[in-house]
Amino acid sequence: GESRVKAWGVTFTLVALYVLNYADKAVLGLVAQPLSEELGLSSSQIGLIGSAFFAAFVFSGFFAGALTRWLALRWIMVILSLTWAASMLPATLFAGFAIMMASRIALGLFEGPSSAIIHTGVYSWHPPAKRALPGAFITSGSSIAKIALMPLLAVIVATWGWRGAFIALSAMGIAWCIVWLMVWREGPYGTKAKTAPAEPTDTPEPKAAVAPNADLPWWRIALTPTFIGGLLAVFAMYALVSTVLTWLPSYFEVGLGYSRLQAGVMFGFPSIVGVIALFTSTFISDRLMSRGTSSRVLRGILPGTGLLLCGVALTALPAIGSPAFAVAVVSLGYGVGSIVFPLINAAVSQLCPPHRLATTLGIFLALMALGGLVGPYLTGVVVDAAASPAEGYATAFQVFGVMALIGGAAAVLLMNPERD
Repeated sequence: GESRVKAWGVTFTLVALYVLNYADKAVLGLVAQPLSEELGLSSSQIGLIGSAFFAAFVFSGFFAGALTRWLALRWIMVILSLTWAASMLPATLFAGFAIMMASRIALGLFEGPSSAIIHTGVYSWHPPAKRALPGAFITSGSSIAKIALMPLLAVIVATWGWRGAFIALSAMGIAWCIVWLMVWREGPYGTKAKTAPAEPTDTPEPKAAVAPNADLPWWRIALTPTFIGGLLAVFAMYALVSTVLTWLPSYFEVGLGYSRLQAGVMFGFPSIVGVIALFTSTFISDRLMSRGTSSRVLRGILPGTGLLLCGVALTALPAIGSPAFAVAVVSLGYGVGSIVFPLINAAVSQLCPPHRLATTLGIFLALMALGGLVGPYLTGVVVDAAASPAEGYATAFQVFGVMALIGGAAAVLLMNPERD
């Protein structure tokens, strides 16, 4: 009916913002080599700029819940998207290590709360048992950014230089704002759901999806094995994601010998695998959840297994001699591992009453993003210290493979949303 069209209209508008959010993050990886040439930056310095962004991102992520209490979601999104657009511009005018660092820190501060708030906006239109698929659309925003926007930005960088990419992203942020103001209103499962009548649905809600005790404080939710196991899994995967965003084109170019334009276009390969894995896993998960399959299997064991496969692939990377095979292994490992995000976010949302969702998800996603503090800088240091860039990148990816094995095991062993 009309309300489902509205639900998916709002969902896709917020997904578009998530695409921009990720393009803003990923553009540093695309321009890392041109920047290091123009400004004379070492790998460690570029890694530090990447990690500084995530430090600010983590810090401000803790304020997602507070923001939703102070301001309506409509205006939070307007402020966030305009401040992102503004953060991109100083570096284009006054290029240098300090300005680039300050610009990325500002961007991180303004992007930090967005993920939890985007999820909260989307979840307000979908009942708890059917949140993995819309969650996959949000998570796929990072992939869409790398598949659709990065090749376009790679061409802009090749034609007009790295500044052109920053200016293009600013313009897109302003354009999104205009669309958002026309589209948004809160759905029937949002914070007003306590007073609004429930929407009729075709399928009965499974027991696992019933809202838990409404007075449960967020820290009690954070101490459950599901929250802790899920956090270890998404932390490991996020460390890899932040590294891919900062370093993957450089690995393809400097480590594996591809041209700059090829590296920029190939940036999307892991994400193509990711999109296929995301939609397959979440579509199956939501269908089986609605039929009463245990959420422990679908939102604990399934994502944990994906992450274990990712760990195995990355741990093998230094042993691979062929550049094309190395690209395939990184792409498969990253793609299969990325199913942890929508499935585990849906598991955490299952533990929360509606009015606790933004706060709890904000804290969960901010702690997850601590992985981003580790990834880019650690990789830069390893690459600077290695005998060759190729060896450095392969060693760094192997480290993230070991982390993925630990996180995957934690998800499989600890997560059980029904029990918690």
